[in-house]
Parts: sequence; C-alpha cells; structure tokens
Amino acid sequence: MSLTIGQIEYANCTPIFSALQNSFDCSGYRFVRGVPSHLNRLLATGEIDVCPSSSIEYGKHSDRYLILPDLSISAVGAVKSVFLFSTVPIEELDGATIGMTTESDTSVALLRIILATFYRFANRFERTHLEIATALERFPGLLLIGDNALKGSLTHGGCKVYDLGELWHRFTGLPFVFALWLVRRDTVARFPSEVATLSADLIRAKRLAYESYPLIAEGAAERAWIDQPRLVDYWRTISYDLTPHHVEGARLFFSHAADLGLLPSIPEIEVYGGTGGT
Repeated sequence: MSLTIGQIEYANCTPIFSALQNSFDCSGYRFVRGVPSHLNRLLATGEIDVCPSSSIEYGKHSDRYLILPDLSISAVGAVKSVFLFSTVPIEELDGATIGMTTESDTSVALLRIILATFYRFANRFERTHLEIATALERFPGLLLIGDNALKGSLTHGGCKVYDLGELWHRFTGLPFVFALWLVRRDTVARFPSEVATLSADLIRAKRLAYESYPLIAEGAAERAWIDQPRLVDYWRTISYDLTPHHVEGARLFFSHAADLGLLPSIPEIEVYGGTGGT
C-alpha cells in the first residue's frame, strides 16, 4: 500500500519535500502535485491521504482530518510570499473591490479578516486569473500568493506591497499558520503504521531541511527565476514548526473566520499522536 501525498508546487514547500525525497525511503509514498486549492479538493474527496493543506480546509472540515504534529507552513511576522499589491495606500481601500488569487482559500480568508476586522473596512472580492499588471488596472488591490507573489514582489514596481503575515503579526502578536499537514482520519484508521512512519519521516525531513537550505537551493527549480541568496533568505523567513504559540495563532484565525461567517464554527484542534490517532 502507498500513501498518496499532496505536494504543493510552491517554493515554500521545496525544502521539506526535497529533504524527504532525497534522504528518506519514499517507496511507500506516491506524490501528487498541484496548487493548494486543487490539493484541498483531492484531500477532501479522499483522492490523496496527506497534504500540507490550507488551514481554512481544516477549519471547514475538522471532522475529516487530524493534524500531523510539529509541522506547518507559518510566518512569525513577514512571510514574503503572500502579498496585497495595491495602487493606493491600504488605508484608502475601504469600499473597494479586491482581486484575489484562485490558488488559495486561507490567504483569502486572512485578507478578509485583516480588512474587515482590523481595519473595519467593507470590501467586495472577486477571483481573477489576470496577470498582476492587468489586474491592477481593473482592481485597486490584488492578492497573490506563493511563487506568483514572490515573482511579483521582485519584478513589479510602482505599487504598494503589503505582506499579510506582517500585518497579522502587527495586529495580533502571533504567528500565522498558512498551512497545516493534514491526514485523513480514515487513512489513520486503515493504515496506522504507515501514517506513523510518514509523520516521523516528515519531522526528520524538516530538521534536515533547516540545516541544508544552501545545498537544497543549489538544485532547486526556483533558481530559474530567483537567485540562491534570496531563495535561502525566503526559506529562513518561514517557520515550518507547530508550537503552542502557532496553535494559538491558528485558533485566533479560526475565531475571526467564524465571526465573519467564513467558517460555520470554531473547530477543535486535534493533533495526530501516533498509531492510535490523537
């Protein structure tokens, strides 16, 4: 039996997957690539078993999943790949229609919380596939995530750029957890030993990645559009841990999301704890 693992095609996931695939026995794993929104759907339908999935996916369907321990994709301050690009200062966006990436749900929810809860704005939001320059001719603000956001921050001048991780930390003092490693509860029930092995492998891969950023960057596909020092600096900005402080940040996010009607309720956070489940 092979566990099917969702592999997000963003630079922020490269260190963990590189360390896992290059330094551990992955013969028991099958990897499926995609953007977060696509992999969320596959995880929800059981087409994949495990994935570093958008935090909002856990909030919506916590009855389906357990959270793998000690792992996340988070920011303690700036994240450098989730940006609101704006033609005006953020203080002037009240009432505006904001263009939004189609690739993520967590970052969209975060932006809505920042504007509605922290700034007390009333905005409309519209999903768009438009390139950044074209989108900013149509919308005064545009949310991009992942590699598109990184590329936009490197190449697109002449507009304001707001880091959503930095804004969240400014208002809350807490980390923001963009993604949690989720495993389906039915997968844990059917394949307990395989999930236990994967959980341990991922934690070891994370520790190895922390020690190996320059080496990983040498062979990374992202080198086609970002130089090695900037890529390493970006990875060092990200927190791949899941400490009690991170969990507190996730709980606050879920609470604000529920207040805005983005979640039906505040989910209980249940962390996988071995072959038996939680």
